Amino acid sequence: MKNRKWLVEKFRIFGILMLKFIITYVLAIIVKVVFIDGILNDFIANITSDKFPEFYVWVAYHKNTFLLICLAIIYGIMIYRFISTKVNELKKMYQSLDTVFDENVSNIELPSSLWMFSDKLNKIKYEYTTNKNKAKDAETKKNDLIMYMAHDLKTPLTSVIGYLSLMNEEEDISGELRKKYTKIALDKSLRVEDLTNQFFEITRYSLKDMPIHKTNIDLSILFDQLIEEFYPMLEERGLTLEVNKPNSLLYVADGDKFARAFGNLLKNAIHYSYENTTIIINITEHEDGVEILFKNSGITIPKHKLERIFDKFYRADESRGSHTGGAGLGLAITKEIIELHGGMIEARSENEEIEFRIKL
Repeated sequence: MKNRKWLVEKFRIFGILMLKFIITYVLAIIVKVVFIDGILNDFIANITSDKFPEFYVWVAYHKNTFLLICLAIIYGIMIYRFISTKVNELKKMYQSLDTVFDENVSNIELPSSLWMFSDKLNKIKYEYTTNKNKAKDAETKKNDLIMYMAHDLKTPLTSVIGYLSLMNEEEDISGELRKKYTKIALDKSLRVEDLTNQFFEITRYSLKDMPIHKTNIDLSILFDQLIEEFYPMLEERGLTLEVNKPNSLLYVADGDKFARAFGNLLKNAIHYSYENTTIIINITEHEDGVEILFKNSGITIPKHKLERIFDKFYRADESRGSHTGGAGLGLAITKEIIELHGGMIEARSENEEIEFRIKL
């Protein structure tokens, strides 16, 4: 397509030059016929012979030479103007290069004859501006994330140090109180571990390209293990879990990555469910693959937020504190894992219900 455009442009320039030469030649012939050999011969001859007798005699005996001189002068002027035009175009092209990375210039405008060049420069400028804004936005989000996570790391660490110091300083502390302090310190330590893992996830996600090691796994057993792992979190919020799945469902996949992806979805459902409600997981095997549905009752997610729910560092409910929400990476990582396995995931939310549907 590009070669065709260049070929058309070459023919256009060549055609314009040829047309100019033809028009000039025709005009020169008309001048010769009318003013030298034609009907105005006597009038022109009388004026010229009176004022420039020597020139008149020379032209009379060298008509063809005079015509060639006229043509040479005309063609010389044409060539000079053509070269000047092209030099000016090259100058404008050179100057336009300085505006490609100038944020104050929204669009590069060049003469119509340079439309292909201006289109290319504007495309480069658009891509540069877009990539720069994306990089700036990502850097801002990452810096904000590190700032609030650093703050959150300090809070549980302070609690851990405080309760451990109390147990160390109070020699006569009761067993019940020691147990209480130990429990609080352990909970805060687990929170520190969770935040540290989130930092690792950020680094891993930035590096991209997660390695996948596929083996034969049983999805039913995998979900049994997940349910057992998340049982304390379900109990804490008074949630029940309804799982509909076959007794055995073999699938070729990376078990660790699938556990992370499905764990992220279950954790998300627990965090954003109304208390004392039921989370439903349906696993269905079809002829063309496997479908997995996560469904929970919670605040309806608006459409504009739903469209960005799989973006990294994006949190649909920004009002939630870090004690409930994560770093905004869970769903992004889940989507990447599913797609690396050749599957797809989509989200829906209406009538205070949230659904995540996976097709493998």
